[in-house]
Amino acid sequence: MDYVQLARKAIKEYLLTDTITGIPASLDEVDSGKKGVFVSLKKDGHLRGCIGTITGTFALPEEIVRNAIAAATEDPRFYPVRAEELDALTISVDVLEPEEPVISMEELDPAVYGVIVEKGSRKGLLLPNLEGVSTAEDQVAIAKEKAGIRDDDFRLKKFKVTRYY
Repeated sequence: MDYVQLARKAIKEYLLTDTITGIPASLDEVDSGKKGVFVSLKKDGHLRGCIGTITGTFALPEEIVRNAIAAATEDPRFYPVRAEELDALTISVDVLEPEEPVISMEELDPAVYGVIVEKGSRKGLLLPNLEGVSTAEDQVAIAKEKAGIRDDDFRLKKFKVTRYY
């Protein structure tokens, strides 16, 4: 079972039975490390839910299961996914690599790196390679807006992801 299948199975099982799927032994043994994970749901090409963690709290398969269910049921921008929508959902799973500090905007490439902006307790993240985000300046501006940061006094970090479809 791959990561996208695991995410889909977790969402389906949760919506139909209100239970959390078990982790297949094959994944649990191989992927015991902790990494940040974002699970994105799209329907008809439009975002339907996206929830993630910057750093992992659980072994990777469990992080995927938890974030998949949260993307379907807890994204505050959307109503919870209904069981009858399952077949229409496109799911992607982004596994984050460790973040690195950014000294200069020239280090960024929105097709390659995601960004994190931080100021005090505020933090905004934008994944890489998103439709409609073509410049590093746009990417950072969107992440700042998500974090509610309105000035240019913030810390900037970058990270790579491995995206699974």
